[in-house]
Amino acid sequence: MKQFNKEVFKDAWHLIKPYWVSSEKKTAYILLAAIIFLNLAIVFINVLFNLWYKEFYNALQALDEKAFWIALGQFTALAFFYIISAVYSLYLNQMLQIKWRRWLTDNFLDKWMDKKIYYHLQVFNHQTDNPDQRISEDLNMFISQSLSLSLGLLSSIVTLFSFISILWIVSGPLHFSVFGYLITIPGYMVWAALLYAIVGTWITAIIGRPLIPLNFNQQRFEADFRFNLVRIRENSESVALYSGEEKEHKHLMRNFADIFENYWKIMVRQKKLTWFTSGYNQIAIIFPILVAAPRFFAKKIQLGGLMQIAQAFGQVQTSLSYIVNSYTSLAAWHAVADRLRTFEHNIESIKALQSSNNNIKYKQSDFLSVKNLSIMLPNNQTYLIKDLSFELKPTQSLLIVGPSGIGKSTLIRTIAGLWPFGSGEIELPPKEKTLFLPQKPYLPIGTLRDVLIYPNGDPSIDNDILKELLVSLNLKYLTKHLLDNNVWSQVLSLGEQQYIAFGRIFLQKPEWIFMDEATSALDEKSERLLYMRLFSELPQSACLSVGHRSSLLNYHKIKLSLLGEGKWSLEPIKKDDSKRVSYLKEEFA
Repeated sequence: MKQFNKEVFKDAWHLIKPYWVSSEKKTAYILLAAIIFLNLAIVFINVLFNLWYKEFYNALQALDEKAFWIALGQFTALAFFYIISAVYSLYLNQMLQIKWRRWLTDNFLDKWMDKKIYYHLQVFNHQTDNPDQRISEDLNMFISQSLSLSLGLLSSIVTLFSFISILWIVSGPLHFSVFGYLITIPGYMVWAALLYAIVGTWITAIIGRPLIPLNFNQQRFEADFRFNLVRIRENSESVALYSGEEKEHKHLMRNFADIFENYWKIMVRQKKLTWFTSGYNQIAIIFPILVAAPRFFAKKIQLGGLMQIAQAFGQVQTSLSYIVNSYTSLAAWHAVADRLRTFEHNIESIKALQSSNNNIKYKQSDFLSVKNLSIMLPNNQTYLIKDLSFELKPTQSLLIVGPSGIGKSTLIRTIAGLWPFGSGEIELPPKEKTLFLPQKPYLPIGTLRDVLIYPNGDPSIDNDILKELLVSLNLKYLTKHLLDNNVWSQVLSLGEQQYIAFGRIFLQKPEWIFMDEATSALDEKSERLLYMRLFSELPQSACLSVGHRSSLLNYHKIKLSLLGEGKWSLEPIKKDDSKRVSYLKEEFA
């Protein structure tokens, strides 16, 4: 884990810069300028408060009632403008945060989902834990902390330069004798504040350094725990059928044990840091009064002057102690920046992996053509398929068969552009004319209507048409729930989900259909009915299926057998079209 160094801030700048040169930069700079102006206004008001301290306490010391009430009036006016500045500074800061977060979220989603990287990260790179948490939470924390820390630093710098001259003047010189030599230190309170802050910052850095890796790990452990909770919710029926509650409970508590142990370490480290910073800040309150007290009792300064020195010292010391007071936030910011940059680096590594293995050439065509296609396992030379060539034209149907694990699904992934390891050429119709059906259909969270028209269905389609479709798929009971929001992947059985997937075919009418064991959860009769309807309603569409059942031979014209060690065979299925259609009609009847 990197500590604070040049590389950390370089990585952070790489995350910050894109928004400030984007199409939203004009609005961003206007908001930032307004926030900075309000923060500077607050510093200026604090300077006026410092001058007010002198007048107010001098009035108290002199028992001057008129001056006392005038000072209270001045305080009211200063407080009024301070409150306005503070409120709108916060409001505009939050406005900038949410606009920046929206843009950066869109930017990260674009990187994550571009060229199937979200899929390849999961399959080929196991170093990116919980990308969902990095996009949803880490981005938000990074933006809010970056603004808070940078504006805090700016305020500290401006406050330092605003009050250091005041402290230099009001503290006066310090005279003392050493071995008979008279030594004079002008503005000695300034030097005292500087020395105090340097020592405090050094000790804080030593105590607080372990917080950086601890915060990084805490984010990861929290995300892992939440992921496992969501996983149980998504697989609640399977867990319930297995009666796996006890094992899942133990597994979750093992996950939480990481959170507990790491958080305990954070607590211990923050306790040590708080011991020091609390003592440091408490001593800073009384220190300037103790140092200036001799001049006060010698009647060289009045009570107002003493209070002005104490307040000015506090402002200078606080400004110089920015790292001391912000170290916990800096450590958390460091951890979040590391997680986001690690995420980006892993995305870049996947892009490099795609580029270095980009030997499969994809072209757009009016039909599917595979030429000299070789498919390999990642990072080695083991062939799943070697020098495969075939064509699939409209109205044709191809069945891919072979033992489990031989590479059937990988061939589908390669055609879809998901698997980069190999060489050869694939010509494919435009994606708006194709539809891929995996063995376990994806059902987005939303209404059943949304599920049916996913991904390219007509959003304006009439509900009555969808209800008729559900009835034809033996899902009549769902017609009452067409507009219900639900997690349908948990409500519907796998067989019902595969019915829904076929429903998408009948609604969207793709010209090219790719099915990876898309009827594996259905009985053979249901399978036959669906294929019969497919050939009846989409007679011009081409169909490529993966499956184990011998019954699938009845619905396809060509068979591609994967034999292992890269070998394959391609042959027509020995049943002419007229017999096949006749067979289907008999079964359908």
